[in-house]
Amino acid sequence: MSAVKFQAEVLENLCIAPDICRMTVRWPVSAGLPAPHAGQFYMLRSWAFDETPMLSRPISVHDYDAEKETLTFLYQVKREGTEKLKALEAGQSLSLTGPCGNGFDTAEIVRTAAGRPVAVVGGGIGTAPLLLLCRELSAAGCKLELYCGFRDQPYGLEEFLPYCAAVSVATDSGAVGYHGLVTEILHPEQFAAVLTCGPMVMMRGVAKLCDAAGVPCLASLERKMACGLGACLGCTCHTKVGAKTVCKDGPVFPAEEVFE
Repeated sequence: MSAVKFQAEVLENLCIAPDICRMTVRWPVSAGLPAPHAGQFYMLRSWAFDETPMLSRPISVHDYDAEKETLTFLYQVKREGTEKLKALEAGQSLSLTGPCGNGFDTAEIVRTAAGRPVAVVGGGIGTAPLLLLCRELSAAGCKLELYCGFRDQPYGLEEFLPYCAAVSVATDSGAVGYHGLVTEILHPEQFAAVLTCGPMVMMRGVAKLCDAAGVPCLASLERKMACGLGACLGCTCHTKVGAKTVCKDGPVFPAEEVFE
């Protein structure tokens, strides 16, 4: 089913770390709304269309609870748009358009794994779309190991514990876990596949390691987006098979398509 627009009720909106917030909203699939999948995103807007900022904000799905019919977004507060999202309180509402994009093909990942472990690699707020991914893959019987890189203090990792056999952390400051880059503790040859989301420089490093090891790698890209539906072409990226839009063709791509 294609993306739909819906005025969603905010159930909770909390700051869990400096400039990092987690918002849960009502998404009643029983009323005919499409269920999201790991790697997809929504366009969020809590302000009028004649107010600034002009564009809605693309935020990936952090988690989805089918039984409770709730969506959760983990987002970083940067500028005016996300500041307005941060100001929302329980009982208020915002406009959601989604689910948008092509996420992770979990069925294909399970087939590729064939019982072998899969590595999930996140960097900073790039860990946001990985929770639902881990939930879906774990439910399908995949053995997962999580690798995360942060500048200083990690956040939100306790949510991954039910789905991952191991969680490894690297920090730039050395405050927690390995003192250095997450790519320095990742060994792709130990895994059937590697799935990643985070800063481009980190994902490029992950892709390079996977290419050298001959291990499949899927990367979820981030881009500034105007429409989220592939109409404006504002998020076009160059790939080895031609120009593609991150919002419609992605955001998940085979790493060898988008990284040299």
